[in-house]
Amino acid sequence: MPELPEVETTVRGLERVLLGERIARVEARRPDLRRALPVDLGQRLTGARVTGLRRRAKYGLVDTDRGDTLVFHLGMSGRWRIDPSEAEKHDHFVIETDKGRRLALNDPRRFGSLDLITTNRLDEWPPFKALGPEPLDVTAMDLRRRLAGRSAAIKLLLLDQRIIAGLGNIYVCEALYRAGIHPKRAGGSVSLERLERLVPAIHDVLAEAIAAGGSTLRDFASPDGELGYFSKAFAVYDLEGQPCRCGGSVRRIVQGGRSTFYCPRCQH
Repeated sequence: MPELPEVETTVRGLERVLLGERIARVEARRPDLRRALPVDLGQRLTGARVTGLRRRAKYGLVDTDRGDTLVFHLGMSGRWRIDPSEAEKHDHFVIETDKGRRLALNDPRRFGSLDLITTNRLDEWPPFKALGPEPLDVTAMDLRRRLAGRSAAIKLLLLDQRIIAGLGNIYVCEALYRAGIHPKRAGGSVSLERLERLVPAIHDVLAEAIAAGGSTLRDFASPDGELGYFSKAFAVYDLEGQPCRCGGSVRRIVQGGRSTFYCPRCQH
């Protein structure tokens, strides 16, 4: 699934093509993805000018001069294609600008979504209302308050979008490894000293992954078709049985139905 760095990479790629441009035409090639597309999507977007592109958690946002924001989620396999040479079977939504640029949202598994929300009411939109702070904005003290009294494993709590919005499995595994924190440790028992290692680790892992264009897993590619290469820097993720730099070996466990990779020597 595309995670925060992949969505950030996508937004930056779209910004180079869409920012300041007027939308000449949109085409919904099917009425739904994970859920039904807004019935007035075409009417509200056609003729609108794009005034900004940004990200919230794992969602991409495209603001227009009509006071609307197109909100997209890439689901498990979604990606935007810029100026594709030909249409593909899974290009489910197409945007054309008045300068002839073309963008296609391709989503083979159709777990993604498209919504059109009034911009000044985004914070009230149910999927956003419950979100915690952005991981690049959170401080150790913020996180300590949010984890206070929690007995669930720190790994699972970091994946809870109500605590921090946008963290996914890959980058939580890597950040916990860098901070030397065992993924099963109760969240409320993690000391402030450890959190002061964890928060910079989260920031660094995400920043490095964004700079690398994300991680190429399964179907993800950036809008220009480039594949992210942060996966080449993984220290533990998807490396079960391989040696850690400490001389131990990476282990895999399952938490909340997801694989967790960690080093039992380095993380405690």
